[in-house]
Amino acid sequence: MLKQLWRLLALVLLGVIALQLYFAGRIALMNLLAPQSTSFQRSEMLRITTEKHQLLWSQDWVDRDQISANLRRAVIASEDAGFADHGGVDWDALEKAWDKNQREQAKVDKRLARNPAAPTKPVAKVVGGSTITQQLAKNLFLSSERNLARKGQEFLITFMLEGLLSKRRILEIYLNNVEWGEGVFGAQAAARHYFHVDARILGANQAARLAVMLPAPKRFEKRPASPYVLARAGTVEARMSAVELP
Repeated sequence: MLKQLWRLLALVLLGVIALQLYFAGRIALMNLLAPQSTSFQRSEMLRITTEKHQLLWSQDWVDRDQISANLRRAVIASEDAGFADHGGVDWDALEKAWDKNQREQAKVDKRLARNPAAPTKPVAKVVGGSTITQQLAKNLFLSSERNLARKGQEFLITFMLEGLLSKRRILEIYLNNVEWGEGVFGAQAAARHYFHVDARILGANQAARLAVMLPAPKRFEKRPASPYVLARAGTVEARMSAVELP
C-alpha cells in the first residue's frame, strides 16, 4: 500500500514538472512567435458564441513600435507603476491589497457581531495587487478559478515570463491580447473601436482613457466617456511623463 502511494506521488510530481516544462517551452517560443490566442480569449470565444450564436471578435496584432508610446506609458502608469523595476510580483502592492481586504472583512464581521440577522454583501475584491506580468500569466494559460493551487501556478508562470522574455516583449504581448470590451482584444482593436484611429497615433488623453478601462472593460465600454473615466484619465495622464518605458 505504501509503495503504491509513493508511486502515485511520484507520478503526480512528474506530471507537475512536465506541465511546468510545457509552460516554459511555450513562453520561450514567444520570443519568436506571438501567441495565437490566450486561455482567457478562448473561454470568451466560447461564451460569446454560446450566448449570441455568433462570434463578435476584433483583434489585430501590431508590433511594439506600432503601439503609441502614450498608450504604453498610460497602461504602466495605471496598472503597474513599478513594471520596469520589479521581478514580476510587486510584493508591496500585494501586501497593501491584503491589508485592505482584511480591513473590509473586519468591517463585515463587526456588523455581523452587532446584528447577526443583518443581510451581508460579499467583501469587495481589491484591484491593484497584480502586476502586468501576473495579468499576462493569468490570461495566457489559466482559468478564472480562485484557489491556492491556481495562485501558485500564476506565480510560477509569472517568474517564467520574467526570466525568459524581456520587459519589452512582455508589454508587447500584454497590450496585444488584453481585453478592452466584449470581443475587443488588443491595442489596435481598442483604438479603432473607441477612437477610430490606429494604435500608433493615440494621443495622451485617448491612451489614458483606454488604460483606465482595463480593470473592468465590459463595464466601462458602456460609458467610455463617463465622468469617472474622464477624471481618472486626467490623473493617469498627469503621471505618464514619469513612466520609464522598457
